[in-house]
Amino acid sequence: MLKFPIYLDNSSTTPVDPRVLEAMIPYFTHQFGNAASRSHPFGWHAEEAVDYAREQIAQLIGATSEKEIIFTSGATEADNLALKGVAEMYARKGNHIITTVTEHKAILDTCKILQKKGIQVTYLEVGPDGMLDLNTLRNAMTPQTILVSVMMVNNEIGVRQNIEEIAKIAHAGGALFMTDATQAAGKIPIDVNKMGIDLMAFTAHKMYGPKGIGALYVRRQNPRVKVTAQMDGGGHERGMRSGTLNVPGIVGFGKAAELCRLEMETDAQRIGLLRDKLENALLEMEESYLNGHKAQRTPYITNISFKYVEGEGLMMGFNKDIAVSSGSACTSASLEPSYVLKALGLDDELAHSSIRFSLSRFTTNEEIDYAINHVKNAVNRMREMSPLWEMFKEGIDIKSIQWAGH
Repeated sequence: MLKFPIYLDNSSTTPVDPRVLEAMIPYFTHQFGNAASRSHPFGWHAEEAVDYAREQIAQLIGATSEKEIIFTSGATEADNLALKGVAEMYARKGNHIITTVTEHKAILDTCKILQKKGIQVTYLEVGPDGMLDLNTLRNAMTPQTILVSVMMVNNEIGVRQNIEEIAKIAHAGGALFMTDATQAAGKIPIDVNKMGIDLMAFTAHKMYGPKGIGALYVRRQNPRVKVTAQMDGGGHERGMRSGTLNVPGIVGFGKAAELCRLEMETDAQRIGLLRDKLENALLEMEESYLNGHKAQRTPYITNISFKYVEGEGLMMGFNKDIAVSSGSACTSASLEPSYVLKALGLDDELAHSSIRFSLSRFTTNEEIDYAINHVKNAVNRMREMSPLWEMFKEGIDIKSIQWAGH
């Protein structure tokens, strides 16, 4: 039996897996110690739990040592720590950072802050499919480049960048390579050593763990990466991030990582079939378009534009029954069209008509069937009220119309 509303906004956040919650509960109640309290059993048990979670997370991403996992409050803090920490630590080596225009705001806004402090930042354009051209990156490298930061999977369109090749180019130019893997960790296989990743930000709540806990992977050898702490007061996390550790959150993060490592392949296969079913049905509609690369992407996200329909209005037509998004949860309050879709070359009208559907391990076939019918009906209903749709159906070239000014 269907439960409403149907949740198809898993790129914003995922529900906590009941098995994760079960692992966390003892650390809210009788095992409530501070992991930094090393003078009694309460602290010892908490520290043991944190160490075990660190190992679980390290295994998920193929890290050489659990000491390479630095806990933060989430991916946004991890992005800030990586960018600002590298800019400060390697200031004598250079002052140039390279990233892309389609990064999450946690990267883009942090780069803008660094620019005000004298750091040179190059924002690389992507192609119409959302992919970064490797030659564009090669040409942007300079002797002053200290860091290249490219997200692994885009949060709006699900496009998966060629991380291994991007890392090789960064290293060939003498720079470190960082990736925001918020939409990738726990969903696609990651091996930080094989991929050549030096720093990686990710978070628990996008992989069926709790909110308020994330991590920054910081490579310890070949090369040994150092970042300047951005939060002081106690020297926790190898001096990179002070503050009392969120033990229940960390335990949940570890359990979520373990479950994702064990179930990732079967989850991805099943979810990929559901995504394809949803996508194929909606793309059967006239003037509907898939945004982003058709193959080089994660199975969890599909972003579709429905021409002659305003996306926000469309969502209002069914948001009591289906939870979706018109873009990133961090920018959805903005009335501006998605900057990611604009970067792909979409005009304002088509960018405004887009809906992001994102699935999870809890998404069912029945929910997808309902979403297909409900979305199709809502699109058809709104188009029937649109004079532009009527003109299109009559064969009028709308772009050729000279609209009267007021």
